[in-house]
Amino acid sequence: MARKRDYYEILGVDRNASAADIKKAFRKMAFQHHPDRNKDDGAEQNFKEVNEAYEVLSDPDKRAAYDRFGHAGAQGFGGRGFEGFDFGGFGDIFETFFGGATTARRSGPQRGGDLKYSMAISFDEAVFGCEKELEIVRMEPCSTCRGTKSAPGSQPERCAACNGTGEVRRAQRSIFGQFINVVACSQCHGEGKIITRPCPNCRGQGKERVTRKISIKVPAGVDGGTQIRLSGEGDLGKNGGSSGNLYVALSVNKHKYFKRDGTDILYELPVNFAQAALGDEIDIPTLDGDFTLKIPSGCQTGRIFRLKEKGVPHLRGRGRGDQLVRVHVVTPESLDRDQKKLFKELSRTLGKAKLTPDDKSFFDKVKDTFGSDS
Repeated sequence: MARKRDYYEILGVDRNASAADIKKAFRKMAFQHHPDRNKDDGAEQNFKEVNEAYEVLSDPDKRAAYDRFGHAGAQGFGGRGFEGFDFGGFGDIFETFFGGATTARRSGPQRGGDLKYSMAISFDEAVFGCEKELEIVRMEPCSTCRGTKSAPGSQPERCAACNGTGEVRRAQRSIFGQFINVVACSQCHGEGKIITRPCPNCRGQGKERVTRKISIKVPAGVDGGTQIRLSGEGDLGKNGGSSGNLYVALSVNKHKYFKRDGTDILYELPVNFAQAALGDEIDIPTLDGDFTLKIPSGCQTGRIFRLKEKGVPHLRGRGRGDQLVRVHVVTPESLDRDQKKLFKELSRTLGKAKLTPDDKSFFDKVKDTFGSDS
C-alpha cells in the first residue's frame, strides 16, 4: 500500500502555519487540481487529497490529533476523506466549479453602481484647470427610514424559513462525494429578516433617487476625452457595501484663435506682402496675454516661430509646451488704382520669381512644420 502523504506537504504549508495560511493554501490548491480545470492524469486524486488535508487541518481538534498521532489520529476523529465536507464557506471557489450561487455573494456587502456623466469646458479651463459644479442623480439611503426599509416605529422580523441566517443548506452528491451547497434563502433573499411594514417613502427598498450637486476639480492640462474619477460618489452600495464611483468625461470647446497639438498651441498669423518683405513687429495673442513677435524681412508663408513655455501645462509633470506661430502671407483680393500702380512698378523691378533648389515642396513643409525651430 502506498504511503499516505503528509497533509502539510499536500497543502504546501509548514506545521506552524496559521488557520488563515491553511485556508489560503487550500483555495489555491483546490483551483489548481480540480478535474474540471486540470485534465492531467492524477488531478482527481490530488483534488481528493487536498480536500482531505483541509478537512483535518482546518479543524483545531483534528489538527491537534493529527500533529500528535499522524493519520491514525485524524481517522480517530472520523476522518473519511472529503466526503460529507461542508464547502459552504468557500462559495467563490465552488460557484466557479459547479455554477452554484452562495449566500456570501448574494447577501454580503455589494458595491454600488458607477455613474458616468459628460461635461464640456472651455479651452482655457482645460489648459489652466478649474473647479466646476455638476448636477447628478444617484441612489442614496432613504431619508425617511435611513436605509432600514421599515416604516418609522417598526422593526423587521426574523425570517422563519432560515431562522435569521439568510441561507439554506442543501446536500448534493457528485462523483467526488457529498457537498453542502449554501444558497440564499428564497423568503428573505439572503437578508435573514422580513420587512413587515415597508417604509412608505422608499417602499421597502431602503434607498431613494436624489439629485446632488458635486464639485469637480479639473487639473491643468486636460484634453478632450479625459475622464475624471470621483471615488465613492456613485450609487449607494447594498448590505453595507461601498458606494460606486462617479466618472466624468470631459469635452473641450474650440478656441477662437488656437488649436492644440498635445501640449503645444498652434496659431496661424496672417501678414501682408509689405510686412513679409520688410519685416515687422506684430502683437499676437497667447494664453498668457499679448506677445510682440518680430517678423524678419523676407519672411515666407509657412515659416514657424516657436514661443517657449507658452503652451499647455504637462498634465503629469512640470513645465509647459510651446506656442507655434505659423506665418501665412495673405494675397489681397482687391486693389485700388494707386495700389495697382505701385504693385506694377514693384513687379517690374523685381522680375519673375524663381524657385531655388533648396525650396521644399508643400508636403515637405507640412511634415517639418511642428518640428522646426526658429
